[in-house]
Amino acid sequence: MTFDLMIPGQLIGALLPDVVLMGGAMLLMLLAAWRRESDAWQRVVAVGALAVLAAAAAAVLWMMRLDADASIGVIAVDRFRWATDLLCIVGAGFAIALMSEQNPRARLVAGEAHVLVLLATAGMMIMAAARDLMILFLGIELMSIAVYVLVAMDRRRERSAEAGLKYFLLGAFSTAFLLYGVALIYGATGTTNLTEIGARIILYKLADHPMLLFGVAFLLIGFGFKVAAAPFHMWSPDVYEGAPTPVTAFMAAAVKAAAFAAFLRIWIEAFPMVVLRWFGPIWWIAALTMVVGNIVALSQKNVKRMLAYSSIAHSGYLLVAIASTTSMGSSAFLFYLLAYTLATFGAFAVVSVVSDGAERGTQLSDYEGLWQSRPWLAVGMTVFLLALLGFPVFGGMGFFAKWYLLQAAIASPAPLVTLSVILVLTSVVSAGYYLHLVRVMFMKERDGAAAAVPASGPLTRLVLITTAVLILVMGVAPERVATWSRLSAIGPAPSAISSLGADTPELMPPAVDPAARR
Repeated sequence: MTFDLMIPGQLIGALLPDVVLMGGAMLLMLLAAWRRESDAWQRVVAVGALAVLAAAAAAVLWMMRLDADASIGVIAVDRFRWATDLLCIVGAGFAIALMSEQNPRARLVAGEAHVLVLLATAGMMIMAAARDLMILFLGIELMSIAVYVLVAMDRRRERSAEAGLKYFLLGAFSTAFLLYGVALIYGATGTTNLTEIGARIILYKLADHPMLLFGVAFLLIGFGFKVAAAPFHMWSPDVYEGAPTPVTAFMAAAVKAAAFAAFLRIWIEAFPMVVLRWFGPIWWIAALTMVVGNIVALSQKNVKRMLAYSSIAHSGYLLVAIASTTSMGSSAFLFYLLAYTLATFGAFAVVSVVSDGAERGTQLSDYEGLWQSRPWLAVGMTVFLLALLGFPVFGGMGFFAKWYLLQAAIASPAPLVTLSVILVLTSVVSAGYYLHLVRVMFMKERDGAAAAVPASGPLTRLVLITTAVLILVMGVAPERVATWSRLSAIGPAPSAISSLGADTPELMPPAVDPAARR
């Protein structure tokens, strides 16, 4: 089925999953305000939110079954968009499931929290669909404003208010960079449509135009903040630690997935002919992010901060996929995002149970002897940590996620050998803090005076079991997911790939002119 995006009715049809989600969110907003706040009522809203997400997922799957396509326009209708939508919907479902049981323990019984997750997910889906920089901006703002409120919704905790304020200020700061970059790109090319930007760069030979290059640089800085890549990561540990744990999981997995998906689409569709200009900066940002995230995580005593720096390191790994500039890198990118989303939600679900929703039990010492009191919780956390580490067999699909990423990096037109070595070495460094937490859970005695780990609710158990089983099963048989990611990949035009040259050595210091190294 092919949509003509110049016809308003067909444009709405191409946005069917987004319309279903936003329409459901509006109805649930009225429902949430219908009665006074209570635990029972917020659970009703949570069930409604899960139903809306299921309807949106059904719409996405229907579009995939139709093999929908579209003419050039302001939104994309392709399998990459549907794959990203499904990742965002799954992440939102996990977040609502955790929030419905953990928020009441922190005396957060506002049903509007679930509506905010739906609105943030709608913004994320718009970002995944955006083929125009102005549509991208609308998606970012819809997502960001909802997440700002979610981060600061625990008004009884100063750390939550502090996290919300930091996230708001730095989010607004990064948005300013994005907007200025959009303005410069529009000034250089006369359009904000991604496909037309790429075409006009070729037509008018704008690859070295200063206004365009400054615009690309500002976009890179803006996205660097959004995905918490070094050196733009400063906000991430404080915000992740201060936010309610289910919200932290939502930010670390689903929000990051949407930001990276938009990042990848823009760089591949709009700027393939400028690859020799942005390749160097992304190479160095990826390397710095992997090194900083993993090394600083070694010294963390707070599990949420440790996982925050781990998330920063994984941003560096995903940047390697973008630097590969091929559809193979895009395929590895989707596979990695799925593995990372499952492992991240599973790990934060364990943190949510141990902290009892009150954000108290987040120190490493609170996990001492967890094997003795809650053995299955300790086993689940071990699976999630090994998946994030990329450990073979017991890390499930986490191992294949990094393996496919390395394959894409080596197969790049400019083979990323040095960057691959950094990825492997920093992954070895990450074993220092992942396995340390495993050692604490299994090899240390639990203090008799320590508070008992509370029982998890049925929805939290469902999240834990689902994520652990999927990670292990897809680690034994990754072929179907690998095929899915390969069919959903996007890639630059062949002319853009050939601009690097098959024999191009890997770009090293940015002071060296990439064209001279071909």
